[in-house]
Amino acid sequence: MRWTFRAATANDSEWLADLKAEAMRPDLERLGLWNRDWARGRFLAGFVPANTRVVTLDGEDVGSIAVRPEPDARWIEHFYLSPVVHGRGIGGEVLAAVLRETADRPPFRLAIDRGNRVRGLYERHGFVHIRDDARNGIDQIFERPAG
Repeated sequence: MRWTFRAATANDSEWLADLKAEAMRPDLERLGLWNRDWARGRFLAGFVPANTRVVTLDGEDVGSIAVRPEPDARWIEHFYLSPVVHGRGIGGEVLAAVLRETADRPPFRLAIDRGNRVRGLYERHGFVHIRDDARNGIDQIFERPAG
């Protein structure tokens, strides 16, 4: 059982939008915000294949991770894995691989929903909470310094 990356293409947009909707469902339900169409639409509006990699496991597509470059940071986005691979350590391995590739560049940042169960994964990889997003009152911004 070995996971790998492949480059995302525009043809991946629909199944990745479905994956995001299902991955986010528990947290959005907890916050009283679950709406499948909204979750899919938000993904599709921000999906940039050139920034995105598909995670494959034994030849099957099981997730994605994107890195959006900005002048002062690199934003990790669209990091979702199929529930069938949860609990195997793949998320930590995928995140560690991305962090190792470009450790000498600007810091990494990401946004997660308040109370998201994945927060511990990011904290184990050196991310720290730097602020709450005042625009929506839900997102929390985390940063991992470069180096």
